[in-house]
Amino acid sequence: MQAALATKRTQDVRYSWQADAMSTPNLFLIYVTDVERATAFYRDLFEMEPLMTTPRYVPFQVAPGVLFSLWSGRSGNISPDSARTSEVGLMLPGGAGAIDEVFRQWTGKGVTVVEQPYDDVFGRTFVVADPDGNLIRVCPVDR
Repeated sequence: MQAALATKRTQDVRYSWQADAMSTPNLFLIYVTDVERATAFYRDLFEMEPLMTTPRYVPFQVAPGVLFSLWSGRSGNISPDSARTSEVGLMLPGGAGAIDEVFRQWTGKGVTVVEQPYDDVFGRTFVVADPDGNLIRVCPVDR
């Protein structure tokens, strides 16, 4: 099955690279223990396709020159019991109604809910977790 995931080769990837973006972060890695499972989870959750798939690394282009990537590294070094100390964030326009609608859609997909929607100082928000316990927060766009 791992070989089947390698559907694209690196040389076939159409990755938009911006030379002037070199001084800002442009690669965000999410550590996962099962790349195939995590790829299916994020593909379905964010409704986007990866640029390529390999047995240990799967990048999704989220903006020109910016990658959100799944990485198992040397999978023996990554434990599902490791504490997760960061969050992936999805900022949405549209206010509380848009946040609640995404929550309804995602819970319909069976995500693990960490925090139900609530109002915080920055607006409506909720948190879910991926299969490895990585946190994903949905909140309004900063103004």
